[in-house]
Amino acid sequence: MLLLILSLTSSIFGIFMIASILRNSDGGNSELYVQIGALVFGVVLFVLFSYIDIDIIADKSWILLIFSVLFISTLYFWGVGAEETGNRSWLRFFGFGVQPSEIVKVTFVIIIAKMMADSKERKSLDSFLSLMRILLVFGFIFGLIIYISADLGSAIVYIFILIMMLFIGGVRLRWFTLSAGLVAAISPLLWLNFMNDQQRNRIIAPFVPELLDTETLDKIMWQARQSVKAIASGGFLGQGYGKGYFTQRHLIPAQRTDFIFSAVGEEFGFIGCIAVILLLVLIICRCVIAGIKSNNPLGLLVCSGVSAMFIAQMLENIGMCLGVLPVIGITLPFFSSGGSSLVTCFAAMGIVSGIKMRPKPVRFRTM
Repeated sequence: MLLLILSLTSSIFGIFMIASILRNSDGGNSELYVQIGALVFGVVLFVLFSYIDIDIIADKSWILLIFSVLFISTLYFWGVGAEETGNRSWLRFFGFGVQPSEIVKVTFVIIIAKMMADSKERKSLDSFLSLMRILLVFGFIFGLIIYISADLGSAIVYIFILIMMLFIGGVRLRWFTLSAGLVAAISPLLWLNFMNDQQRNRIIAPFVPELLDTETLDKIMWQARQSVKAIASGGFLGQGYGKGYFTQRHLIPAQRTDFIFSAVGEEFGFIGCIAVILLLVLIICRCVIAGIKSNNPLGLLVCSGVSAMFIAQMLENIGMCLGVLPVIGITLPFFSSGGSSLVTCFAAMGIVSGIKMRPKPVRFRTM
């Protein structure tokens, strides 16, 4: 119940902020109604997944893998969104949009957790072949997302999920050291041959701004600087709900999605920002505790993957709103507008809740 209450509190807070952002817009409230509908559907999924044993789902991980690949592949034929977001990451029909890369995050966590749990049971997780199998599955899904939708924001979250799960799963540090060396070695090749100027400039801008000319820097950092101004103008207590200068005049593009944290900072100030961070940290801590108490490698790994998903999105979203990380387009869990994101968050929380509700395996009940 605590996890459900925290999730509902965060989502309702987010809906109020979306309503504030949309109140003086010309687009109407359809987006707000979609968010409310996604919340209701998300709660249904939370309850449903709470009563489904994760082992039953994980035993069908090959079906989840096929589903994930096919679902992402549909973007090649019917993906849209380049005009709005710079990538082709949405499926739209009957006025609704679905983002496959968001939904597949949950199936990806379960697939990798099952592969790692099976390897641990065979005591072969640290073997080259086991790690290569895991990396091949990751690389295939990651590659599809990059090639088909060019959704760098979601792709980075997948990397963080994998690293966290491998670390928590007990993979030896020598493999991380070797991987870091390989990444360092091929980084120049990726930087020069697989990234365009706009992508490179977005990464350079917040870290080494002096490498860019003034015009390019101003263009890339304009959105983030508007966000920082909005947050700073909120002060300690904020300008008041529905009274934010930047928010009510729509001076920050994509504020209801990628930059909703700036609206919280402007209208609720430092206190509002701390409340958002605290809610997300409590949700993450609850996921971690559920994994630890499960005394089950699969449960621990799934909870670790879900925690990593929220940590990555929280840090990147808030970081770009503060102008200290590249603006790559990623939602703030539970708060940002986006039905796919909200439904995914509640489905993930339902799975964690189910792990928490399951009794200990027989071999652990005497512990």
